[in-house]
Amino acid sequence: MTARTILTKLHGPTAAGVPRWAVWTAYATTLTALPSCIWRIAAMNLNAPLIDHNDAPPEGHGAVLVSGEGSWWYVIALSVVSEALAFLAVGLVARWGEVWPRWIPGLAGRRVPIMAAVVPAGVGSALLMVFPYAMVMFANGRMVNGNPDTTMTHGWQTVAFWVSYLPLAAWGPLLAVLTVHYYRRRRAAEAGGRSRKPEAALAG
Repeated sequence: MTARTILTKLHGPTAAGVPRWAVWTAYATTLTALPSCIWRIAAMNLNAPLIDHNDAPPEGHGAVLVSGEGSWWYVIALSVVSEALAFLAVGLVARWGEVWPRWIPGLAGRRVPIMAAVVPAGVGSALLMVFPYAMVMFANGRMVNGNPDTTMTHGWQTVAFWVSYLPLAAWGPLLAVLTVHYYRRRRAAEAGGRSRKPEAALAG
């Protein structure tokens, strides 16, 4: 079984007319959140030496993420939700992004309206542009809100942090590219379908 076969089984068949670059862009988008999810669970839930656990952050500066007790469920939930949202990018290239799946009552088998996919994907890509900004702020020793960075990493820990979180900066731009391509492809397909109807009528 090839890697492509495995991926197809995970996300379903690819929609007609989707180029290979768009499929691989969707795969890359789903992976942008994965390294940070793994880092977060390893550091916060498993107490891996990715941060200095003995250093307590200042009040109001991320204490909930490193407190250990009572926050383990938050870290797991945040990671699961992040990866689930990233996986939705596959819908912009998969068949289920154009036709409602069978398990959705009342909509199964119907065409997905173009804007029903484009609007949330577009809004999501715009909101995700906060990550490139956040990476720039972190590089300058600041949090997103402008406060001093309190990330408790040193040496190789800092390298691991950046390797894990830097891919998030690509999430928004990649999703934006997929959203534009999805919109243009669906509109072109609908326009082509409308133009063929008069031709078929004349031929009949």
